[in-house]
Amino acid sequence: MTTRSKSGSGAGVDFQIEGKAATRAIVLHVDRRDRGAPPTSDRAVEARLEEAVGLALAIDLEVEAAIVAPVAAPKPATLLGSGKVAEIAAVVKETEAELVVVNAQLSPIQQRNLEKEWGAKVLDRTGLILEIFGRRASTREGTLQVELAHLQYQKSRLVRSWTHLERQRGGFGFLGGPGESQLEADRRLIQERIARIEGQLESVKKTRALHRKGRARVPYPVVALVGYTNAGKSTLFNRLSGAEVLAKDLLFATLDPTMRVIQLPHGRKIILSDTVGFISDLPTSLIAAFRATLEEVLSADVILHVRDIAHEDSEAQAEDVNRVLEELGIDELRRGSIIEVWNKLDLLPPEERAGREAQALRRPGCVLVSSVTGEGVRPLLELIEGRLGADDTIYEVMLDAEDGQGQAWLHDRGEVLSRRNYPDGRVLMKVRLTTDKAGQAQARFGTAMKLLGQKKKVAAE
Repeated sequence: MTTRSKSGSGAGVDFQIEGKAATRAIVLHVDRRDRGAPPTSDRAVEARLEEAVGLALAIDLEVEAAIVAPVAAPKPATLLGSGKVAEIAAVVKETEAELVVVNAQLSPIQQRNLEKEWGAKVLDRTGLILEIFGRRASTREGTLQVELAHLQYQKSRLVRSWTHLERQRGGFGFLGGPGESQLEADRRLIQERIARIEGQLESVKKTRALHRKGRARVPYPVVALVGYTNAGKSTLFNRLSGAEVLAKDLLFATLDPTMRVIQLPHGRKIILSDTVGFISDLPTSLIAAFRATLEEVLSADVILHVRDIAHEDSEAQAEDVNRVLEELGIDELRRGSIIEVWNKLDLLPPEERAGREAQALRRPGCVLVSSVTGEGVRPLLELIEGRLGADDTIYEVMLDAEDGQGQAWLHDRGEVLSRRNYPDGRVLMKVRLTTDKAGQAQARFGTAMKLLGQKKKVAAE
């Protein structure tokens, strides 16, 4: 068993919550080495431990010790072997920890047994992520999604482990039998609440669909940012949009989606959407709970996959993001709409930076940026513009001197590339139009329009 004290981990800051001392906690990463281990078990153990510590810090826990516990043969009752359970119990006693965060999925029985053995509250990975989500949610939709996921998790935790769950209540004497147990009543109440929230979320989903239809009529293409949590999406979003979205060095700093209209270098306007970060071993129930939010990604015209290229586990994190995108339904046909944004260029040492730059040149649809310094942002915007304009068509339109409305129409619905004023007041405008706008323009301008050609796909594709 590998143990790292708080002094060595840098996690020993005394956090305060509403004037009270932060909860003392031990972070335990279970290194599964059996055949039933999760698919991400080949990632660096130290990196996964660091991530678990980061999750704990995200809810202001005071991490007293960070431990790696290898497990070759998981035990149904406790997951860990008896020797490991005893060793960790000693650490709990020594540090006076009130909470043990287990970076693994625990069954209700395993969680109950470990709490008895250690004399401390036990929180598994799903429960920890739910705690973070609960703190980050700020909109009604986000709050509903978190509550739904939490209730589904809580429902699975209802076991006969506490005395109040063994009580009987209700019943009608010899006619009704012993009555309804507290356990059954709790399960029924939770299920009723789940049904109500699912109905409310269905209403939210319909509202989002209406909003998407409204944006389609504007119409601006949607560019969605996705990526592993803490990859720098919100900082990049702020850099591109000038907004002030919460951007901190915390896992899941963003939970509720944020959208802004921005203008690309050649005048095209887009809707930029920031989304919740992805993470490895994210339970399917959590993905399902946030599907309404993540549907913004499915409807996006371009997806920016933001990667923390300075992170030692960057490749594994990218695989985790791709896995979630597949679960959401991003098929191979949509892969061409994804641009890889290699962020945190400013954190790379010179030699590694040169290697990454050479690597990016060999990968189509990849751009290196620093959302902090702004380096690489202009090439990123041009690449987005190239992707969006790949199938656009270029026209020349001759307008009469008095047709100011026609000029405004072309500026609003297309990308004006050039204009030429004639002595008699006429104006010749060269404009790039999408397929649907070209049809509208034909109806509006008729023979005044002349086709020049279709824009070739950019080389980066």
